[in-house]
Amino acid sequence: MSERHISSDYDRALEELRQKILQMGGLVEEHLTEAMKALVQRDVALAKSLMHQDHPVNRLEMEVDDRAMRLLALRQPAARDLRFITMSLKISTDLERIGDQCVSIALRALELQAEPPLKPYIDLPRMALLAQTMVKESLDAFVAHDVVLAQRVLERDEEVDQLNDQHFRELLTFMIEDPRTIGRAMRLMFVAKSLERIADHATNIAEEVIFMVKGEDIRHGKAMPEGKG
Repeated sequence: MSERHISSDYDRALEELRQKILQMGGLVEEHLTEAMKALVQRDVALAKSLMHQDHPVNRLEMEVDDRAMRLLALRQPAARDLRFITMSLKISTDLERIGDQCVSIALRALELQAEPPLKPYIDLPRMALLAQTMVKESLDAFVAHDVVLAQRVLERDEEVDQLNDQHFRELLTFMIEDPRTIGRAMRLMFVAKSLERIADHATNIAEEVIFMVKGEDIRHGKAMPEGKG
């Protein structure tokens, strides 16, 4: 087999791995949109359907793992390709966990449907839109090797945290003033927590992009010194 053919197969395998990651990302973005729609519109059928929608995401995660491990074992990649492949394994895990959080939101939507609405949905849709934007931009940064875009994702995480804190304080007021609201308020807090975790997973992906491109580990707030780690 010629060296050119081997190189072509290798490039194709890397591209297929990238496409699997993007396919996973597209699915979890869609699931987040549908989970929030089920919550806000009190759509029982949609919420129930989402309870089983994590299977395609789980299957894609297994496919990413299989392709990545084959590349590591058979191609022995070096430098940037090695970082890309290892980051693909981590990113697929984050995306799978985002899918799990979407199922959790759908479950809370089902539980809340049985009771009167506690309050208009304002903060939660804003949090969801921010979190979804973070997921999309982190994957765009992954594809384009765009450190600037990845950094933007990190900055958005603070906005999600602030909205979550605001939402929590408002719900706490409801619970103090009327203990009968505690069950509904707690479920809405769980939804907010799921959205916060989705944003955290998007942040993980953005941090992994920065590591992939620059070789800098910023997970604990700063790059590792050269020669360490």
